[in-house]
Amino acid sequence: MKLYYTPGACSQAPHIAINELGLAYEPVKVDLVKHTLPDGTDFYSINPKGYVPMLELDDGTRLTEVGVLLQYIADQKPGTIAPVFGTKARWQLMEWLNFISTEVHKGFGPLWNPQTPADVRERTVQALGNRFSFISKTLAQQSFLTGETFSIADAYLWVVLNWADYHKVDLASWPALQQFRARVAARPAVQTTLKAEGLVK
Repeated sequence: MKLYYTPGACSQAPHIAINELGLAYEPVKVDLVKHTLPDGTDFYSINPKGYVPMLELDDGTRLTEVGVLLQYIADQKPGTIAPVFGTKARWQLMEWLNFISTEVHKGFGPLWNPQTPADVRERTVQALGNRFSFISKTLAQQSFLTGETFSIADAYLWVVLNWADYHKVDLASWPALQQFRARVAARPAVQTTLKAEGLVK
């Protein structure tokens, strides 16, 4: 399978999941500014949505959207980085995936636009802070979102939390999030992913 990714983007979450499971894959780097692949191909011709991640399976099927890719990857080795589908634990994991996607990932949206007015930025950071406080209540009591076992939801959360540094959003008020970030960053699969994306040596 092929993973279309951009370094540091949300595609990093499925990239981590692939490395956690040791799956064979071909990484394809996408330039999201030019919307091109390394060989010059127009990315829109591959994925009309124009953004990453996208997973191309061996039979040619193409899947998009972070939450879907994460679950597809996890289900290649059921019960490892996601509970088995159909269980209550899986539904609870999906609840976290959806929350991260809609409330945290998309919550950063206005911060990516350099034209965003200062007052909108302030309200955006405040709204994110409310989400961070909610998540912190869980991570102050356990190592990961669903307990003491790392899951695909943790990979996703870790990636979007890292955007706080880029946008100069101070996480000092949420020590549980800072500890979580350090805990996940230490995982071998995460380090492997960062190196593969050229973000660390």
